[in-house]
Formats: sequence, structure tokens, C-alpha cells
Amino acid sequence: MMKRRVVVTGMGAVTPIGIGVEAFWDGICRNRIGFAPITRFDTADYKCKLAAEVKEFAPEKYMDKKAARRMELFCQYAVAAAGEAIEDAGLVMEDEDAWRVGCCVGSGTGSLQAVEREYGRLVEKGPSRVGPLFVPLMISNMAAGNVSIAYGLKGKSLNVSTACATGTHSVGEAFRSIQYGEMDVCVAGGTEAAITPMGIAGFSALTALSLSTDPARCSIPFDKDRNGFVMGEGAGIVVLEEMEHARRRGAHIYAEVLGYGCSSDAYHITSPAEDGSGAARAMCSALEDGGVKPEAITYINAHGTGTHLNDLFETRAVKLAFGDHAKEIKVNSTKSMIGHLLGAAGAVEFITCVKEMQEGFVHKTVGLQESEEELDLDYCRENCRMEIPYALSNSLGFGGHNASLLIGKYI
Repeated sequence: MMKRRVVVTGMGAVTPIGIGVEAFWDGICRNRIGFAPITRFDTADYKCKLAAEVKEFAPEKYMDKKAARRMELFCQYAVAAAGEAIEDAGLVMEDEDAWRVGCCVGSGTGSLQAVEREYGRLVEKGPSRVGPLFVPLMISNMAAGNVSIAYGLKGKSLNVSTACATGTHSVGEAFRSIQYGEMDVCVAGGTEAAITPMGIAGFSALTALSLSTDPARCSIPFDKDRNGFVMGEGAGIVVLEEMEHARRRGAHIYAEVLGYGCSSDAYHITSPAEDGSGAARAMCSALEDGGVKPEAITYINAHGTGTHLNDLFETRAVKLAFGDHAKEIKVNSTKSMIGHLLGAAGAVEFITCVKEMQEGFVHKTVGLQESEEELDLDYCRENCRMEIPYALSNSLGFGGHNASLLIGKYI
């Protein structure tokens, strides 16, 4: 079967440095950081004090108030970002076959807020006081469910949940479904809102979070002093579309999705494979899928969490995948500005790649000062201007999930 070409026609974002793609992109270009003391709860007893919270998000700006009350924050973020992406794509559902327009929006955790709130009621007041909507408010598939309901998307509807690789897998699975004719259009991406007492306590117990109290030195991927990631939140949603369908309706095309690669480390529940073989396989598979040779790649948006093991093993993966050419590739981490958005990370970073490709601009890895000996790639200590014919966006998730997307300029 001939694989159909898939393009990006719309984008939407809710991030710690800006709500909406243009505000987010302005923050990226200005190297703005979204790190500040946590305001969602009292951190007096917590070692971790900083997070990258979304500021000034008002759900009623993006959806009906009654509908918003029946959604947890991670769903609200998804619906808001999806609305922007659909509007940006100029997609009019009345003109579409709704059964051919799908949704693939994932979340790594679902609603920890709902779990904490209803568990408190259970303990304090008994099982009869647990809210009747607890389960549909909590479960992670409700991001896809609410986006589908809000915008009348009746096609294939998926919730991918692969921890920190969720956003990338979601876009990739949407790409594959359109490629092979299961749908013509898909609203795809990831969303997360895990800055809660349990979220921060749990990741702190893993020693995964940075304990720095300096916003300028808390999320510093590839730096020798890196000490963990900073929890972020938000959503990234894109509209993917079969190329001829987009052309027929005169849609603006931002970029083309060329390849999608996945693998499993089959190694450890939290650590990537030490030799980088799993992540390398995902990158090589994406290149093979897109018919692009490794030496054609000049830019990678890395998973780049700022944890000691991730940055070291991802560096090994790039070297394994590209050999000597690895030294010629610009490698940066958007998490240096927005922190780790968990299930939303890959989708927001995909949007970053598309914008960078459009503008011929590669952002710096903010906060990076000095790397250790084995971390010897070009991690973008400064912003730079360059043509980007192809971009790779990587995500690595707990459980050994690896995903890579290959994006190309639309020609």
C-alpha cells in the first residue's frame, strides 16, 4: 500500500512561558524561563521548591464554563490547545466528514488532583462521599474524550500513555493512522498537569527532581552540574492532515511529518539503556521510515531532561545513531526553558521544531555553562540562525519507551 503524505496544518500550545503558540514562541526566542517557586500548595515540608507552572490560565476563555467544571486541569489544557490548533488550521467541521477526523491526545498521569481530592474525602468522610464523577475526571483518556466532544471529532480516538514519551507517541500514532488511510485529519498531542503534592513528592522520592532554588540553575540539561528536572505543565496539540486533503481545502502547511520511530529499552523502569541503543534505534527507525540519510540531519531537539543519566545516555544514543556525524549536529533542550511537561513534553517540543524550521532559528539550551568530558556534542550554548531541512524530536519515557519524529520542510 502506498503511504500517504502527512502535513502539519495547525498548532496550539499552553506552556509555562506563554499561552498560545505565538506567546510560547516569543518566549523561546527570548530564552525566557518559566521556573519559579511553587504556588499550588505549601512546599514547607518539600525539598523541591521550584516548578514551571502555567500562569493566568482562565478556562472560560477557551470553553463553556459548565463544560470546564466537568474537566480536570489536564483536560482543560488539552481542550484549549486543541481549539487553537483547529482554528489555526482553518478546519471547519461542518465541511468535513467527522468520521474521518480523529483525535490522539495522551496524558502520562491523568488527574492527580482528582485522586488527592477524592482520597481525602474517602479518608475523612467515608466511601459514600467520593464524588460520582471521580473516575471520569481522573482517567487519562478523558483528554482525548473531551477534545473529541468539544470539537465534534468522530473518527479514531486514542489515548496514548507512555510516560514522558506520550506526546511524541501521540503525534506519531496519528501520523501513522493518516499515512495508512484510517483517517484524513487528526488532532494530536499531549497534556499534563502534575504539579501537585503527590506529583512533586513522588518524583522527589525518585530523586528525579532538581532541588535547586535558583531559577537560573535548576533546569540545566547537559551541564556538568545538572541535578534533575523541573516539573512543568501544559499542553501541545497539532492538526495533522493528509497532504492532498490539506491542499484541496487551501490549508496553510507548516511542515511535513516524514518518519516515526519507536523502540523499547527492555532494561529498567526509570533509567534509559546505558549504551543508548534503544533511543538510537528509535532515531534510526524514524530516518529509515522517512527515507532520509543520517548525514542529512543537522538538528535534534533532545529529550534533554537535565537528569544525570538521561543526558549522558541520550548523548551516547546520538553518537551511536550518527557516528562521526554526531559532532556536526546541533542538539538542544527546550526543557531548559519550560521544564519537563511529562506527557505533553514531546508534543510541545514537536511544535518547537516546526517553528524553528519555519524561522531558521535554533534556540540555545538555556543555563548550560560547562559539560562533562563525555558530553561533547554541540548542545547549543547560544541561539543560532541556520537552515533546517530536517529535524528530529526525541522523547524517552519511564518503562523504556523511546520515540522519535522526523519532520521535514514542506516542498
